[in-house]
Amino acid sequence: MLPKEKTAPKERLDDYIILLYGPPKIGKSTLASQFDKPLFLATEAGLNALEVYQVPVATWDKFLAACKEIAAGGHDFKTIIVDTVDNLFKACSEHVRKKNDIQHESDLDWGKGWQLVRDEFSRALTKLSLLPYGLVMISHSEFIEIKTRTATITKAVPTLQRSAREIVVKMSDIILYAESTVTDKGEVRIMRTKPSENWEAGDRTTRLPAVLPLKYGALYKAFYGKEVDE
Repeated sequence: MLPKEKTAPKERLDDYIILLYGPPKIGKSTLASQFDKPLFLATEAGLNALEVYQVPVATWDKFLAACKEIAAGGHDFKTIIVDTVDNLFKACSEHVRKKNDIQHESDLDWGKGWQLVRDEFSRALTKLSLLPYGLVMISHSEFIEIKTRTATITKAVPTLQRSAREIVVKMSDIILYAESTVTDKGEVRIMRTKPSENWEAGDRTTRLPAVLPLKYGALYKAFYGKEVDE
C-alpha cells in the first residue's frame, strides 16, 4: 500500500543504525553499554569487565537464532549491540563455506563464493536493522593505503573485508571513529563523526559536531542538546 503521509525523521538516538569502530580496548563496548536497554550479541569474549545482558553468538546459526528471538518480541531490550561485526562476518563466511562444502570462497567459479557470503551477510543484517530496535555495530579499526595520482593516503577504516565493509558503511546512519589523540591537556579519547580522506565517518542526522569525547554522555548531549540526566 502506498503511503499517504511522509515519514518523520527519527527523534531517538537509539533508533538509528550506528557503526562504532576504533582500536581494541579504547572503550567502544563501554560506550555501547550505555545505550537504552542494550542487548549484546557477543561474537568474542570482550565483555568480561562489563555488567551487561549478552547472548554469545560464536556461530552464524546462533546469531540467526538470537535474531529470531529478538524479532519475536516479549522482551524489554531496545538497542541491539553487535560486538564485533568483524567476527560476525567471519562466522557468516564459515557458515557459507561449510554449507557449500568449500574451503575458500574462491573455490566456486566466477566469484560465486564471495557473492554467496555477501548476500547472506547483507540479508541478515538488513533484516535485523528493520526491527523496531536501535542497532549498534562495533568494529575494530585498521589502516589502509589509498593511492591517488599525486599521493598515497593512509585511511582508518573498520576491520572488515571490503565487501562487508561496504555493506555496513552504507546501512549505517551514524559512523563514529574512536581514537586517541594528543592535546595540550595530554592524551584524550575522541570520536570523529564527519568524513575525511584519513578516516571513515559520517552523520546523516547532521546533529553531531565533527569531534566528540569518547563518552556516551557527550554523544547524548550533542544529539539531544541536553544532559543525560535531564
